[in-house]
Amino acid sequence: MKHYEVLIVGGGPAGAACAAVLVKAGVKCLVVDKEVFPRQKLCAGWLTPRVFQDLEVDPEEYPHGLTTFSKLLICLAGFPISYPGKQYAIRRIEFDDWLLKRSGGEVIQHEVKQIRQSESGFSIDNRFRAEYLIGAGGTYCPVHRNLFKDHSLRTGTQIVSLEEEYQGDVLDPFCRLWFFRNRLPGYAWYVPKTGGYINIGIGANAKVLKERGSTIQEHWASFVDHLLGSGLVEQRHFKPGGYTYYLQGTGEYRLGDKVFLVGDSAGLATLDMGEGIGPSIRSGILAARAIIENKPYNLDEIPGYSLLPKALRWLVR
Repeated sequence: MKHYEVLIVGGGPAGAACAAVLVKAGVKCLVVDKEVFPRQKLCAGWLTPRVFQDLEVDPEEYPHGLTTFSKLLICLAGFPISYPGKQYAIRRIEFDDWLLKRSGGEVIQHEVKQIRQSESGFSIDNRFRAEYLIGAGGTYCPVHRNLFKDHSLRTGTQIVSLEEEYQGDVLDPFCRLWFFRNRLPGYAWYVPKTGGYINIGIGANAKVLKERGSTIQEHWASFVDHLLGSGLVEQRHFKPGGYTYYLQGTGEYRLGDKVFLVGDSAGLATLDMGEGIGPSIRSGILAARAIIENKPYNLDEIPGYSLLPKALRWLVR
């Protein structure tokens, strides 16, 4: 059995950011992920400037495709709004692979089945052992499943999503967002990216959808018709993929001072935009610092909102 100081389950942005800080501090850590990177990942790929600040990287240093928007075009319940300010978009297949390699941590492809806890630490499938354990495996993280089922019920809103990223003719250069379109309890997006890639998708409150007797598939069909009618996309055979995640709530994200959940494992997406990459990276950094500095793991500094001003936050409550 291989021994480490920290085991990180999940190599996405949260796990990679955590590993980078640990490696820089000389902490022996291992990242295990069931996938081989680079891997496809459904995501709009929206980044705020703070992401690059947290990574201590200038956006111009990012080696892959980076789309820069000087403003976002938002439609809020039918009312158009132009939101100024620099924002970015990346492709997750590129960004996640770059972030993981940049961390400098040891990475092993392995699907976690069983996690055991003892006085000396934690073991994974009788192959790896460490004093600390980081759950960075997303909504269905094995760490959450194995260790938190009796301790943590995510209290934030559950979001169900459908989206697709494909290569085609970019008919509009602006990032567009629609909130509450056609009574959707959530928002939809159109995100053009470098290389001729386009990401379109919708995310909605799963509970409200069920209460209304509607489905995410129905809203997807309506949204695609809207995009086609608006001339934002061309006719094609759309093949969306689905996933689910949680907005920020009050659930537990640690067990004692040795086990921490980060990113979507903890349910940290922002309440207005469902932004997950930024909170994931920040939480990974905070978990690493808690270990290095031997201090409590606290996520209070992760903002609950990405863009929405205080006067309008009641809309997403």
